[in-house]
Amino acid sequence: MYALAIVRYRCPIDQVAEEHRQAHRDYLLRLKSEGVLIASGPFKPHHGGALLLRVGDDEITAALNRVRDDDPFTELDLAQYELLAWDVKTGVEELDGLSITGS
Repeated sequence: MYALAIVRYRCPIDQVAEEHRQAHRDYLLRLKSEGVLIASGPFKPHHGGALLLRVGDDEITAALNRVRDDDPFTELDLAQYELLAWDVKTGVEELDGLSITGS
């Protein structure tokens, strides 16, 4: 199952300490190494960002909640998440063919 996470900052990103931004980036790299994160990046202008996720079909809500709750931005109340399970139809074969672990 795929999902989208829309992340919206609670304050301007330039007001967030670099150490907190780095903790968030490190967290995203961990999700990528675990095969959960396919792609991520900021919106332009930089008021938030999006994550494309791959999670197991079982307990999708719990898996998405963990992605949100374990993000340092959530723990520090710097961002809020909108989590959307996504039943991809067109292009699912290409997504399924991506190798994302260990990259």
